[in-house]
Amino acid sequence: MKKIHIHEEYCIGCRICEIMCLVKHSRSGKIIKAFKEEPRPLPRVRVEEKEYISFALQCRHCEEARCIENCMTGAMYRDEEGVVRCDEEKCVGCWMCIMSCPFGAVTREKGEKKVASKCDLCAGEKLPVCVANCPNEALTYE
Repeated sequence: MKKIHIHEEYCIGCRICEIMCLVKHSRSGKIIKAFKEEPRPLPRVRVEEKEYISFALQCRHCEEARCIENCMTGAMYRDEEGVVRCDEEKCVGCWMCIMSCPFGAVTREKGEKKVASKCDLCAGEKLPVCVANCPNEALTYE
């Protein structure tokens, strides 16, 4: 299975990955509307910075995914391609996935329904938008 790889030595902390992820998962898919007119979704990638190092953090789609193991409703599951996904209809907001993720990659969506939110590798896209729009190629999809 292909995964997003982080090359922190190339990351400049520009946060374009966060912005494009937010736009991709917005209702309209348009940058101005996503920021000004719609309830803003959380980006499913987050840039972490400490001194001179910055890197994008998103779901690693672990082989032994603790989020799946600890999900009491089965909302967290692995699809046929090996991608760890969240079924928002099954999610009850217990946050076991958030507490069990060793990378802090699962977050709480702040929309009307309180559900878990995580990287879905931009289902339906040839390349995740964070990777496609990274100006320094700090993110690769291999």
